[in-house]
Amino acid sequence: MRKAQAKKLPLAPDPRFNDVQVTRFVNNIMWQGKKSIALTIFYDALEKVAKITGEDGYEVWKKALSNVSPAVEVRSRRIGGATFQIPTEVRPDRRTSLSMKWLIRYSRERNGRSMADKLANEIVAASKGEGAAFKKKEDVHRMAEANKAFSHFRV
Repeated sequence: MRKAQAKKLPLAPDPRFNDVQVTRFVNNIMWQGKKSIALTIFYDALEKVAKITGEDGYEVWKKALSNVSPAVEVRSRRIGGATFQIPTEVRPDRRTSLSMKWLIRYSRERNGRSMADKLANEIVAASKGEGAAFKKKEDVHRMAEANKAFSHFRV
């Protein structure tokens, strides 16, 4: 039998927007514990987003996150020697986690001068319903739709 599940530690809200979700995003950007650099990247990216769109960068980022977050995903399940991809709903916590990871991952893969530039461009693209992170969400949804026939195996 497994041990008790670890308690989730509460995150401190970020200094500028007083939002815990921003802290989570910055923690995902961060490499090697360099939080101040990650914060600078994030805030610079939001300023660039505001310059590009003419809207509030924070609101555009929120919209991009909600556009990229998946509703369903496929999980592998072995039944009778065969492995089936079973579509399941995504828990809210995992939904935000996936959307943040995808936004950051695909902004790193973009070409641009700085990480702030790349992140800003990906945020703008995701808020419009374009970009690689949005495409990833569409692919995940398409995969779940294709395997809808196996949804009766859901646990």
